[in-house]
Amino acid sequence: MSIGKTGKILLADIGGTNARFAISQGDQTGPIDYVKVADFPTVREAMADVLARRAGGEQPKRAVLAVAGPVTNNRCVMTNSPWVIDGNELQPALGFDSVHVLNDFEVVAWSLPALEPADLIPLGGQDGLPGEPLLVVGPGTGFGVSCLVERHGARLAVVTEAGHATLPAENEREERVIACLRKRFGHVSIERGALSGSGLQSLYEALAEVDGAEVPHRDAAAITKAALDGSCAHSRATLDMFCAILGSVAGNLAVTFGARGGVYIAGGIVPRFPEFLAASAFRARFEAKGRFQDYLRNIPTRLVTKPDASFVGLKMFADHNPD
Repeated sequence: MSIGKTGKILLADIGGTNARFAISQGDQTGPIDYVKVADFPTVREAMADVLARRAGGEQPKRAVLAVAGPVTNNRCVMTNSPWVIDGNELQPALGFDSVHVLNDFEVVAWSLPALEPADLIPLGGQDGLPGEPLLVVGPGTGFGVSCLVERHGARLAVVTEAGHATLPAENEREERVIACLRKRFGHVSIERGALSGSGLQSLYEALAEVDGAEVPHRDAAAITKAALDGSCAHSRATLDMFCAILGSVAGNLAVTFGARGGVYIAGGIVPRFPEFLAASAFRARFEAKGRFQDYLRNIPTRLVTKPDASFVGLKMFADHNPD
């Protein structure tokens, strides 16, 4: 496969509150520009502003944009901002030859082969098999899942909505917690019931109901803080269950995708407590798949700690998709 590495490329990581932009050329990616979404009515105006300040007289001919939302036909309607990111409109409007709009977890999946040991914290397993699928899962505002598959030199990042699959229980205590959540939500998804910011809060409240405990209202950040500083045993029990469920779900997805290249944990929540995760039941639950325990035992699990992994992924996608 020919890999396109010449010419300037505009890279962007666009969230609901902030957008980050950088211009890449060859093997180099320039400084990251931070833009508040509220400062620009449209993404087109934000991109035009960045290009006017950063392009240095040579207009990039390509753009690759990561967005925190579902992408259909190269277009994303942002859920937490007024921006609509439509690559097919931005291309002629800003004079690009091509504009690719990608889901943010698709982009993290693209970054995985390029991450260095310093970007990762090992969480058990072997080295992973070269050329086999690489899986990334991430609790954050939601629960993201993407799998990078390589066949005959071509790479494809599979985008999923796995966070909306049903939350599994591995023991009686988790069954009781999920039963409480079912009374509240009806369907209890992985994302809503446990593995997201709001899910961690739901887990905290349901576990208190199961235990008959009176606990103060806490959001995800406060639960995590109280668990880590030892000030609340209930918060610690909640974070313990969160890590155990994350292990079970990651193991389920590993066998689903045959991710023998490795499973990576990303997102905004777990990098805040790597030591806690490593000491938790995460890895034991990842491997606890009965007859397939040996299959899981060989798969490495790693925590992604590189803050700008999305720009690595954007550049990897651009290099492997030269248009």
